[in-house]
Amino acid sequence: MKKRRLWMRTIILSLLVIAVGYALYANATKDKIQKVEIGEKAPDFELVDLNGDKHRLSEYEGKGVFLNFWGTFCKPCEEEFPYIDHQYQQFKNQGVEVLAVNVGETEFAVNQFMQRHQLSFPAVIDKTGDVQTAYGINPLPITFLIDKDGTVVKSHTGQLTEEMVQDFMEQIQP
Repeated sequence: MKKRRLWMRTIILSLLVIAVGYALYANATKDKIQKVEIGEKAPDFELVDLNGDKHRLSEYEGKGVFLNFWGTFCKPCEEEFPYIDHQYQQFKNQGVEVLAVNVGETEFAVNQFMQRHQLSFPAVIDKTGDVQTAYGINPLPITFLIDKDGTVVKSHTGQLTEEMVQDFMEQIQP
């Protein structure tokens, strides 16, 4: 009986050592996430909106871009969207664009969400997760402010107030 317990403990201990070793190895060798740095050029991407129109970030040069990553399941995202839409109406004719990047949900879910909240800014879906990886997205919501030259001037993780959205759009207004 003692010999059997010794074997079980040895097996469990071995499994724990393997699990810890694997975790350390995976962490050390995982793909480097391209964290976006303030003051650097924003990683370019091209995504399609719900109307089938392509949006390439580099094509917005000359305008400020309010780049927001979100999900329909994200309550803070849902709460900040009316503020973003209201300020978008104020700033869209002043050289500020909003681009809302959904984190890979279905077109149906995103379309329903956008219609339910009567949002007018373009929403694109990052189906492959490549844009999220390029920007190091985690957690949601996260917003990047990109100036007219395509440079990231600020990022904010967490829910935004209307005053913050207005201030951010003023910061990137050309």
